[in-house]
Amino acid sequence: MSRYFYHDVLIIGSGVAGLSLALSLSRNGRIAVLSKYSMQQGASFYAQGGIAAVIDPDDSVEAHVNDTLSAGAGLCDEQAVRFTVENSRAGIEWLVEQGVEFTRREHKDDYHLTQEGGHSHRRILHAADATGKVVIEALIDNVLQHPHIDIYENHLAIDLITDQNRCVGAYVLDHQSGQVDTYQARFVVLATGGASKVYLYTSNPDGASGDGIAMAWRAGCRVANMEFNQFHPTCLYHPQAKSFLLTEALRGEGAYLRLPDGERFMPRFDERAELAPRDIVARAIDHEMKRLGSDCVFLDISHRPREFIEQHFPTVMNGCAQFGLDITKEPIPVVPAAHYSCGGIMIDQHGHTDLASLYAIGETTFTGLHGANRMASNSLLECIVYAKSACQHIEASWASVPKPAQAPLWDESQVTDSDENVVISHNWDELRRFMWDYVGIVRTNKRLQRALNRVDLLQKEIAEYYGNFKVSNDLIELRNLAQVAELIIHSAMLRKESRGLHYTLDYPELLPQANNTILTPPMCEADQ
Repeated sequence: MSRYFYHDVLIIGSGVAGLSLALSLSRNGRIAVLSKYSMQQGASFYAQGGIAAVIDPDDSVEAHVNDTLSAGAGLCDEQAVRFTVENSRAGIEWLVEQGVEFTRREHKDDYHLTQEGGHSHRRILHAADATGKVVIEALIDNVLQHPHIDIYENHLAIDLITDQNRCVGAYVLDHQSGQVDTYQARFVVLATGGASKVYLYTSNPDGASGDGIAMAWRAGCRVANMEFNQFHPTCLYHPQAKSFLLTEALRGEGAYLRLPDGERFMPRFDERAELAPRDIVARAIDHEMKRLGSDCVFLDISHRPREFIEQHFPTVMNGCAQFGLDITKEPIPVVPAAHYSCGGIMIDQHGHTDLASLYAIGETTFTGLHGANRMASNSLLECIVYAKSACQHIEASWASVPKPAQAPLWDESQVTDSDENVVISHNWDELRRFMWDYVGIVRTNKRLQRALNRVDLLQKEIAEYYGNFKVSNDLIELRNLAQVAELIIHSAMLRKESRGLHYTLDYPELLPQANNTILTPPMCEADQ
């Protein structure tokens, strides 16, 4: 039997963004946090690198702003960049208050700062090479102890509930019972992460299926810059390694990219060599792999002392050792993989969307911070800064937003259990393969049109299946991935230039003016 739940704030997503907001809001009302799986299974948990912030006296807000604007290839919103950077120190201080222990310099009281691609200074705070894990574990500890926060693990939101241009809740699948329950709240927040699972090869965990973007789109919200998918240059290439990312900090600490014959190749592509922004490094690797017909290239840090590697990269070292690789003695085989969605749901500086009472924060959003290419370690910072800003806006609106009228329960009277789950698994595989082949690191008009033809057909099949059978986790994620794939393809087709993460052989040059790609439901309405 379906159930009804009411909270003051419903937060869909349990990564750094969602948990930070829950803890910031917790002095007011009742807060619900939905986690698709366990709280340790989101993308935040696997973030190895760190959090960019202006801490070093030799660094400055202006330098961090300028580095971000440069990496964003002309598409960053300077106001959003400045807002994020100016609040970086406060964000770090808040995390420290929550119990996050960042790595400090040996025999020193100050933090050890590392440098990553696109940054002109050492400004990356980290917890060895497992920053996301350390941050998430601290936030989870605090959330679990708080009497006003209710955690619902293994709960997947299906669709938002709206009432006269206001979001009033969501229908949610309980994995354990198989039932769809109705969750309502005065405020709803999407903190569901990105959509990199739309690609065959990705550094992200299985849950990165673009759920928030797809739900917001179906509810009538605009999305922007969906064509800018960041491919992390270095994921472990091994038949038994599913999604093992090799942190950007390896190159920041001197690792070289080499061809199979041992030659360094990045100096041929950019004067910054291995410290060039990720889009340049990923395209260079892709170019060399295609030129040589090679399955991978190699990342080599074996020239650094063993003690240094053990101290700074224990996660990478232990992870590679599981596959028989000793990174202190040999180079690591690597390939690019889909890593981060720079576009998403359009929000303002407070995280507010086009729908009243609906907010969005974190990777699921488009804030203007990342532009055409996200600079390393700005993403966790964005989660914290916008969670705080959304909290302030929600609290300011608290007294004026009433409890919503009770929505109808989910109706399953016309559907049956499916005996054809092979349809879901086949469509899932087909979608991710053609997105990788046709809408990947290098694109063409012909490839994009092929992808659009296929996603149109898939969406018809998915809609028929969705209308006739009971929902399941795989079906919900497939439906969302197909929707996000369509948005990515349409956005890519609208951009008649190569800029940042979007590179097309048909339009290799930059246009003189940089514009965002904005899609408005229904799909036929677009403005670039």
